Amino acid sequence: MRKILIVGPSWVGDMVMAQSLFMRLKETGDCDIDVLAPAWSLPILARMPEVRRGVVMPLGHGQFDLRARWRLGQELAHERYDQAIVLPGSFKSALAPFFARIPQRTGFRGEMRYGLLNDLRPLDRTLLPMTVQRFVALGQPRGKPAAPPAFRVPRLRADADKQHVLIERLGLDTARPAIAFMPGAEYGPAKQWPPVHYAELARLLAARGFQIWVLGAEKDGEAARPIADGNPAVLDLTGRTLLGDAVDLLALAHAAVTNDSGLMHIAAALDVPLVAIFGSSSPEHTPPLGQRIAIETLRLPCAPCFARRCPQGHTRCLTDIEPARILTALEPFIGEEGR
Repeated sequence: MRKILIVGPSWVGDMVMAQSLFMRLKETGDCDIDVLAPAWSLPILARMPEVRRGVVMPLGHGQFDLRARWRLGQELAHERYDQAIVLPGSFKSALAPFFARIPQRTGFRGEMRYGLLNDLRPLDRTLLPMTVQRFVALGQPRGKPAAPPAFRVPRLRADADKQHVLIERLGLDTARPAIAFMPGAEYGPAKQWPPVHYAELARLLAARGFQIWVLGAEKDGEAARPIADGNPAVLDLTGRTLLGDAVDLLALAHAAVTNDSGLMHIAAALDVPLVAIFGSSSPEHTPPLGQRIAIETLRLPCAPCFARRCPQGHTRCLTDIEPARILTALEPFIGEEGR
């Protein structure tokens, strides 16, 4: 039984997509997979059957602290891992596996990681345009010819016991079909469909008998308030749930409407039918992975710019997507439900 340490990414969506790599590793032979990851990601990893355990990365995003990384490496050395696969492209992310003296340390070439990684792979961004393809490629045997690898889509498991607790604690009505809205975007406003559009879509869905659950962190409450204002069919749950709770709640939803965000990838990995709205980012790079997905994007000449805020100041790539268009995209998923 090989023991593999994965140095995980720092974004929710990327952590979800990393499950495709874990699946590939399990398919290629018996192995135990541990994931070195931020503490917030442990509830997601707990819902991936391929992962033996999550190991908390004690340093925050952007922190270097060489001494702390050396201590972490000494602790990891006791596990006697056979291989480490480093998903982030940074220099600092490769330090702990090096200090742990893991025999095979795999990752893409970049940030002068020569020596820290002894299984360096070239990254052809044209050949591997999708993040999930890049993750899975690192699970290929050393020396295998470069090619876009086939991959299985992530599949998170909801916790039924925790669902029952959440239903009772939040006073949810599960008899009425719910559409989940995820109006936040950690990256920035250039990825956020306007709340006023979400509010209009909520009105249209409520008229058809649906309730709307607005999910997100506490800071997403600013986007949620205009959606819930004056609409009794909208339940604002922003800031009232942890990330693991959001996983279990999304699994109860009839469908979802979302910006390009971490919750978008979680919904797709739960096989929830969803409409994903892309503005400054690219659905060719980080699309939601699944079968029941509609992607809405205008593909303006200035997009994708990958900016946090619109460089031109208008964000037309999002504001010009009308609520009626999103409702039409939802139709195949909701059909006659709730009429």
